[in-house]
Amino acid sequence: MSTGTLLAIIIPVVVVVALLAVAITLFNRRRHLQERFGPEYERTVEGADSQLAGERELRSREKRHDALDIKPLPSSSRERYSRDWAGVQDEFVDRPEEAVHDADRLVTSLMHERGYPTENFEQQLRDLSVEHSRTMEHYRAAHEVDALGTAHRATTEQLRGAMVHYRALFDELLADGGGGARHARA
Repeated sequence: MSTGTLLAIIIPVVVVVALLAVAITLFNRRRHLQERFGPEYERTVEGADSQLAGERELRSREKRHDALDIKPLPSSSRERYSRDWAGVQDEFVDRPEEAVHDADRLVTSLMHERGYPTENFEQQLRDLSVEHSRTMEHYRAAHEVDALGTAHRATTEQLRGAMVHYRALFDELLADGGGGARHARA
């Protein structure tokens, strides 16, 4: 066989193999992001200009999250937060709007103690979505009702729902706070 014939065979094979390798890599990255971010994957991709832009945003979140110093809580802090939550729930009976606002502050305090930045709600969502994507809709819904409650426009049922939503994230952050360095990956 001549050199030209060999090149005519080898070059297309190499190109096909390279294209397959790229396709497999992209597929594996996408699957990783879908598994890690769950419903947050779809939400982010739908809100982006393209699927690649959405996935780039999610990888950026992972990178930022990996740089954070997220730490478990000592048992004394977990017990204190549990007591504080019980107090917020008791407050709901007489002062539901204030209880929802206090629940928001308690969740924010817990996030801060765990090591999450808490200056900006949208950034909180992005940071939390890396490890707590399944509770982000709870947090969004609760935060929205808290804003309505601050303006005295939330119904008692909405306020009750907000407490349930805050509790979902609170429980996850509190439980995750006692199990060691879940965020650490090889």
